[in-house]
Amino acid sequence: MGTRVYLEEAHDDYEVPSYSEFKAQDFTGVRDHCMDYLDMTDSSGESERCLLILVDCFFALKVWNVQNTGASAVLVADDIEEPLITMDTPEEDIKAAKYIQNITIPSALLDKSFGENLKKVISNGDMVNVNLDWRESVPHPDDRVEYELWTNSNDECGIKCDMLMDFVKDFKGAAQLLERGGYTQFTPHYITWYCPMAFTISKQCKSQCINHSRYCAPDLEQDFSSGYDGKDVVIENLRQCPMKEKKYNKECADSVIKSLGLDSKKIEKCMGDPNADSDNPVLKEEQDAQVGKETRGDVTILPTLVVNNRQYRGKLAKGAVLKAFCSGFEETTEPAVCLSGDVETNECMDKNGGCWQDKSSNITACKDTFRGRVCDSCEDVDECKDKKACQCPECSCKNTWGSYECTCSGDNLYIREHDSCISTTL
Repeated sequence: MGTRVYLEEAHDDYEVPSYSEFKAQDFTGVRDHCMDYLDMTDSSGESERCLLILVDCFFALKVWNVQNTGASAVLVADDIEEPLITMDTPEEDIKAAKYIQNITIPSALLDKSFGENLKKVISNGDMVNVNLDWRESVPHPDDRVEYELWTNSNDECGIKCDMLMDFVKDFKGAAQLLERGGYTQFTPHYITWYCPMAFTISKQCKSQCINHSRYCAPDLEQDFSSGYDGKDVVIENLRQCPMKEKKYNKECADSVIKSLGLDSKKIEKCMGDPNADSDNPVLKEEQDAQVGKETRGDVTILPTLVVNNRQYRGKLAKGAVLKAFCSGFEETTEPAVCLSGDVETNECMDKNGGCWQDKSSNITACKDTFRGRVCDSCEDVDECKDKKACQCPECSCKNTWGSYECTCSGDNLYIREHDSCISTTL
């Protein structure tokens, strides 16, 4: 006799989740250590498919080590009782950068109590089957996906900024096609923070904030006495000018604005006075939008992608993000790109998806969609009644299921391509 349990878990920001998919995994492994390589084979020599890790090292390193053993999924149990949170990439670390970008298996964080219970059951020799269900991860109410990308103008924040810029470069073409076709609506946002009241006069707040500590960004070099300050980032958020390769200055920004044919005075007016002890309308609106509403939590991680008012969790890569987009369309309304071979598996190919089919007439009721397949009821088109074919003066039309028959009077021969009759005699 088995027990079915439903539980919540938290995803990380560097895995590759299978949006719209459902996967069942045999759960056979528990490990309490974190090493460069783990031997995770069972008594038969087969690699364990899904693993529970309960160790004290970076979440990302756990996932990377397990992936190297051939496992297809990882569940990590928290070591303290706390609300589940999204696992982010480790702090700036060259070694971490090398493996994070190559993580390809799904992973999730479980709360401590459930992890301990799961370990106990597996240790007793019981078989545990884990179902990873992404089918309803993204709401799919209609034929348009609405998405937001939360970032800032600082392009030199290390691993994250490099990954973000690579993603923007790779995804630009697909984004433009989807937007022009009316399939998506994109809204860019910039993240800012505020400085707590008790620290507003500190050196850190003064160098990282504008408008008397209302709007702040981290210092680029983590050096409050030299280089760019966090407040420079906030100002460029308003101007929407990227800061890259230490080439930024106001003169550079002004020249770019001028080259685009924009009125720099209007932009300066829109930006407002960064030294004023008052709210900036633009930044205030953005900061208010960061607060979670309905199904979307607070935006606190840089960068953050939101798809249909649900925060995307996973690697910021073209293929992974496109799958999330495609799962956000109402069934049968997705664009053609969602049904391409590298994004979706055609479920109608295998036994016609379980739908009705007339092989003799080559008629099927299986309609392929990104989220699966839909069985439609087929209605025959009467070409004769609708006058779609066999309309020449000498033609006689008879409707058939999925087609029609057309004959000509006398010894005449019907030519289907031209919908006409010709004489068979000279």
